[in-house]
Amino acid sequence: MHASPATPRTPLPQRDLGRTGLRVSALGLGCMGMSEFYGATDDAESTATLHRALDLGINFLDTADVYGNGRNEELIGRALRDRRREFTLATKFGNVRDQDGRWLGVCGRPDYIFQACENSLRRLGVSHIDLYYQHRVDPDVPIEDTVGAMAQLVQQGKVRYLGLSEAGARTLRRAVAVHPIAALQSEYSLWCRDPEAEVLAACRELGIGFVAYSPLGRGFLAGRIRSQNDLEAGDFRRNNPRFQADNLQRNLAIVDRITRIAAEKNCTPAQLALAWLLAQGKDIVPIAGTRRRKYLDENLGALSVTLNAADLARIDQAAPAGVTAGDRYSPEAMKRVGL
Repeated sequence: MHASPATPRTPLPQRDLGRTGLRVSALGLGCMGMSEFYGATDDAESTATLHRALDLGINFLDTADVYGNGRNEELIGRALRDRRREFTLATKFGNVRDQDGRWLGVCGRPDYIFQACENSLRRLGVSHIDLYYQHRVDPDVPIEDTVGAMAQLVQQGKVRYLGLSEAGARTLRRAVAVHPIAALQSEYSLWCRDPEAEVLAACRELGIGFVAYSPLGRGFLAGRIRSQNDLEAGDFRRNNPRFQADNLQRNLAIVDRITRIAAEKNCTPAQLALAWLLAQGKDIVPIAGTRRRKYLDENLGALSVTLNAADLARIDQAAPAGVTAGDRYSPEAMKRVGL
C-alpha cells in the first residue's frame, strides 16, 4: 500500500457548487488545523502547504474567522497575498470568541455580520470574499434576517457567493427564498453520514452544492491514530466523544475494515475514504484539512482512485450509516448543528 504521488495538474477536475456559477477544484483544502485545534502549529510548513496546494491545482481554500481567533485568516493573507487570483477563498462568521479565545456563542445579527466581514477582509488582506458562510445558525435570529444582511454584502461587492454551515433542510429552504445559496458546508465522511438522511436531498432540490468538511473523520480514517497517545496534549480530539475509550476501540474496527479494502485497491485508507466521498455525487466537494505537504500529496492521490459499484458496496458494508460510536461533538456543540 502506498500514497500515490501527486503531480502537477492544470487544472484539477472541477465541480460546480450549486447552480450559482461557482466552480472549484474537486478537492479543496481545509486550513483550520494550520492555526489551532490539532496541537502545535508551524506557520512555515503551513505556508509551504498552501503554496503547494495552488501549484498542484487546488483552487478552493477554506478558513473561518474563529480558527486561531483570526490567526488563520492572517496566515492565508500573508502566505498568498501575491497569488490572490489563483484561488477561490471561503471564510465564515458566526462563532464568537473574546480576545482571550473564550467561546461566547453564535451570532447571526446583521450588525455583527457587517463588522465580522470587515474584520475578515482586513485580516485576509483582500477586497472581497468569494464564498462567505454563516458558520452556525443562530436560533435567536431569523435566517431571513441573517441571509438578508449577507445579501447586502454581495450587493456591496464585498462577497461573491453565500453559504451556510451545518444548517438543516428547513433553514435551507427559508434561506434560498431570500438569496441564492451556493453551498452548504457540513461534516460528511464514512464515519459521519448524517447528511444522507435529509440534507443532501434538500441541497439537490434547491440547487445548493455540498462542501464536506472533516472528510477523513478528523484524521481518524487515515489510520494513523490508534490511541489517545497518538494525539498531542493540546489536541481537541482528546475530548471528542469518538476518540474516547470504548468508542475509540469500536471505531478502530471501522478503520481496519477500510484499510483492508484500501490495500486491495493499492491506495491508502485516506485516499479510499476521499474517493468514496467524491463518488457520492458530482455536487460534493470535500475539503480535506492538512498543514503538511506530505498529507496534501497523499490526499490528492484520491483523485486517481477509481471505485466501481462493487467497491462502493463493499465500502458501504464496511462503514454503514450509523455504525460510528459516539457523537461527533460534545453535547453542547451538538446543539448547534442541524438547526
